[in-house]
Amino acid sequence: MFEILTGTGLAASSGLNAYIPLLTLGLLSRFTDTVTLPAGWQWLDGGWALVILAVLLTVEMVADKVPIVDSMNDVVQTVVRPTAGGLAFGATTTSDAVTVSDPGSFFSGGAWVPVAVGVVLALVVHAGKATARPAVNAASGGFGAPVVSVLEDAAALGMSLLALLAPILVVVALAALVTFFWWALRKVRARRRRKAERRAIHSQTSLR
Repeated sequence: MFEILTGTGLAASSGLNAYIPLLTLGLLSRFTDTVTLPAGWQWLDGGWALVILAVLLTVEMVADKVPIVDSMNDVVQTVVRPTAGGLAFGATTTSDAVTVSDPGSFFSGGAWVPVAVGVVLALVVHAGKATARPAVNAASGGFGAPVVSVLEDAAALGMSLLALLAPILVVVALAALVTFFWWALRKVRARRRRKAERRAIHSQTSLR
């Protein structure tokens, strides 16, 4: 049960930021006894893996805080974040080295299931983020992008730590995330409705 909650929290975090969960997982595995990675996933705490993840995280954090660039980044991350979610979920469950050494066993033995679940979870969260961000940018004239991005990064880090240190609290964090996306989608729909009403009024005025 706790493994599932841990994987869920890390995969959902990957939907917000692809690299924070993997980097957190790798660092805790390398420098503490809190996390022990399965045999096939120990490369995540390797020196080069951590350096690459840190560099990619830096690029992601900068790009995600610039209006317009953040939306372009979200398009690119449509592949990256779900992939990271699959890796994070797989690394915290029973998936092992068959992902690399024996692809046939990977699919026939069901080891692909945790990875697929992580991909779907991260994709759903990513879709919510990518949908909400343009509305935030439009409503704030672009000034909201860095603020929301910092909050998303903090949420990704917080949920990653909860997933690894207190998995039961992941349920609360996910509820908060769903509430935020629900609120953001309501704002998007309200804004579209107001724009449609303004266009209708403008059209009627022009006809007169």
